[in-house]
Amino acid sequence: MPPKNNPIAKRFEQAFDADIRSKFFKGLDFAGPQGDPGWFGPGSAVWHVHSHLPALVLGLVSAAYIEGLDPSISWMAYDHSRLVERADGIPTGNVDPTGGAVRLGHSISFFIGTAYGSTPTAERLARTVRAMHHTIKGTRPDGLAYDADDPEWLRWNYATVVWGLATAHERYHRRPLQDIDRYYREFVRVGEALGGTDLPATKAETAECLESYLPRLAVTPIKAFATGPNLRHSKAKPWEPGSEFMDWAARDMLPRWAQKLALYQPPNPVVLRLRRASLWAALNGLHDAAGPLPEFRQAQTRAGGKKASPFISTAPTTPDPVLTREEIEATA
Repeated sequence: MPPKNNPIAKRFEQAFDADIRSKFFKGLDFAGPQGDPGWFGPGSAVWHVHSHLPALVLGLVSAAYIEGLDPSISWMAYDHSRLVERADGIPTGNVDPTGGAVRLGHSISFFIGTAYGSTPTAERLARTVRAMHHTIKGTRPDGLAYDADDPEWLRWNYATVVWGLATAHERYHRRPLQDIDRYYREFVRVGEALGGTDLPATKAETAECLESYLPRLAVTPIKAFATGPNLRHSKAKPWEPGSEFMDWAARDMLPRWAQKLALYQPPNPVVLRLRRASLWAALNGLHDAAGPLPEFRQAQTRAGGKKASPFISTAPTTPDPVLTREEIEATA
């Protein structure tokens, strides 16, 4: 645990409690029932990877970047997401900082809750996300339909997320897993719970899956407006999503083919090493100062050393009820 008089740890805990925990962790149970390891349990790769919150957040930012290279996802966000600023319900083309914070809060809640929450908590979170996906359907300006329940979209979305989280862990965690494929294999449970099928289960399979989508990817105007030089006057702080530095960090983590698509040119080798080293030091310094989240410690006590069964499928077995977005948000 971090020293109680550590000012960095204190400020981080206060900010996390005010901005994330109090708003997005409502109804999540990490302390009970006793003996429940949840979906993963002590000693799992998921517990190790997700325990480093700063690297987890960076992984989510990078995953969101590569995810948005799919034009359908760009238009899903434009038509349905809080990320997009709206005037009288009409998208303006700008990013809504408040909406971005809400999306990040829900994402952190989901990936902390499914990792360390009780089994009922993880199942509830998955049902909520599936219900929201059921509401995201529409048509792109070019006439192509999009549907968040499309198995191909679910597979792409899953691959971007597990790739982002694993890549951030490998590059920026102080003690990265020696066998990263163990994380990829375990994380399939999350993808299956969201309705995904035929999911990649290793680092190599995930890389192959992502590159296989290249013919259908593109940098849309929506994507271009929120990246690179267009963020030079962003009001976001350097460590926040939407800032120029975090945009650089996300694109720096992309596979080389995706970097070319995003017109990313790495700086000279000296500057590149300096930037990566500075980010590594900042992320690990924050993690070391703050220490494990209370939810992680509660899960350790709840599980009592009991590990989750590796054979239990989390795939939904019955159809979900059809809910409106308002009904879903009311129960989230």
